[in-house]
Amino acid sequence: MGRFSFSGENFEYNGSPVVILSGAVHYFRTVPQYWKDRLLKLKACGLNTVETYIPWNLHEPRPGIFNFQGLANVEEFIKTAGEMGLWVILRPSPYICAEWELGGLPSWLLADSDIRLRCFNKPFLDRIDAYYDVLLPKLVPLQCTKGGPVIAFQIENEYGSYGNDIKYLEYLKTALHGRGIDTLLFTSDGIDDRMLEGGTPEGVLKTVNFGSKPEEAFKNLRKHQADGPLMCTEFWIGWFDHWGKERSKRAAGDVADELDKLFAAGASVNFYMFHGGTNFGFYNGANYFDKYEPLITSYDYDALLNEAGDPTEKYYAVRDSIMKHFKTDIIDIPKPSVKKDYGVVSLTHQASLFDVLACVSEPIKSQYPLPMESIGQDYGFILYECSIKGTGKEELLKIYDVHDRALIYIDDKYIGIIDRNSIDKGLQIEIPSETANLKILVENMGRINYGPLLYDMKGITERVVINYQAQFDWMIYPLPLDNISHLDYGPLTNLEGPAFYKGAFAVDEPADTFMNMEGWTKGVVYINGFNLGRYWHIGPQKALYVPAPLLHPGTNEVVVFELHSKETPVIRFSNRQIW
Repeated sequence: MGRFSFSGENFEYNGSPVVILSGAVHYFRTVPQYWKDRLLKLKACGLNTVETYIPWNLHEPRPGIFNFQGLANVEEFIKTAGEMGLWVILRPSPYICAEWELGGLPSWLLADSDIRLRCFNKPFLDRIDAYYDVLLPKLVPLQCTKGGPVIAFQIENEYGSYGNDIKYLEYLKTALHGRGIDTLLFTSDGIDDRMLEGGTPEGVLKTVNFGSKPEEAFKNLRKHQADGPLMCTEFWIGWFDHWGKERSKRAAGDVADELDKLFAAGASVNFYMFHGGTNFGFYNGANYFDKYEPLITSYDYDALLNEAGDPTEKYYAVRDSIMKHFKTDIIDIPKPSVKKDYGVVSLTHQASLFDVLACVSEPIKSQYPLPMESIGQDYGFILYECSIKGTGKEELLKIYDVHDRALIYIDDKYIGIIDRNSIDKGLQIEIPSETANLKILVENMGRINYGPLLYDMKGITERVVINYQAQFDWMIYPLPLDNISHLDYGPLTNLEGPAFYKGAFAVDEPADTFMNMEGWTKGVVYINGFNLGRYWHIGPQKALYVPAPLLHPGTNEVVVFELHSKETPVIRFSNRQIW
């Protein structure tokens, strides 16, 4: 049994002063077979603690239906850390941000018009209670007070940058205590005065998040919390990446210099991220400041370990700084994983989306377009179809509003794109005077994970207008693409998208590899039925990381869902990431 608390300016474990040297590793962004490897490398860096978020949408994908298996086995992750002598800091839902889809909130919350997110709203709190009734009993026995490794819980995430509903935060604190959480509770916020004023209820430790100038950050923290230990819960040593922008990088020397200042202030630290991992499937989030910007599939974050788990120059710089400031037992660093180049793979079979709709979707008839959430869909794509009558003249097609990227087809001929950032422009189309078929394929590219625009419903959220006239009488096809095992493939014929392309490749000994998607335009990749994530030719990410545990000796299957045309459907494996 153990007791983690604080006295004066020190954290204490069983009454003895301790410094938290922590790194963020998200179990849900790393395949379970690699959890031990990442945690060993964390310990070898001189750290004594691992921190992780807990995303609600991963664990309760449908109301009352829970998942704690595979990537979602948070108990096993915590136990693995404990067996290695590491402490664990947990930052559970309701909201986590983390550049994760909807900040970890389940998309089905958006379907209830009575729910108001992240505030004292009874329908919202009722859903939190139902979730906590299942989640927290799994975590209570893993607390240090019960002999486990968990030393602290965050009650909400960076709440001061969103709101100031202290009644809501008090409710969450009571919800944790009432279900047996009896170790340290804390909050983390930016260093702005308003954030530090509004983000923490009475009796809960405030911590701060920043990437530089620790002296200024801690000085401002002291204005709002006169005593207690200093803690940077997110020391930003890198940054996340958006599609279509240059990759974010931060020099190792700069990180080490700021870390020395942080340690000189007597503070504890959590490196965000120690290991970023991957936004597998459709779980990447998005930001909206001046425009909508979705996150890439890789969550490399320019972290201490790269996406494939290998130590970087930054890892060694941080390790040296820790050895300089603390007497720690540094263990040997595990070797990097084996990387292989499996060569060029031709995709030999094809299935046009419009030909296999019956295999992947059950249509819904509606007089007007409905967003995904209204029909119980969470991720993926959604297809809207209706009959239109034209004048033989060019007319303006607009969608109010499209979230996020719509491909337009008339009589199955590709016309163009309307995306969220060009909604006001619309698309000039020419409709034959006779009746034509209009199809609109919309991709959910990730719900907003931060800021005031969390109510980010997907698909067509209002109406479709041709010139001034709204269009009615729609057939809607939900396309979550969570199971593509029943597709009926044929030989390669018409290489126009949207279409699924299937191929096979041989593996002797499974190893980490990277699927080079240069030459493709935009879509999703599956390996042996597992959704690796999205690719997009605009970069900065050009290859998808394939962890060895997703492969097996012998024949392996790859399926690419490409939205646009592809002249030569081949992929190339590489032994390194390509930016």
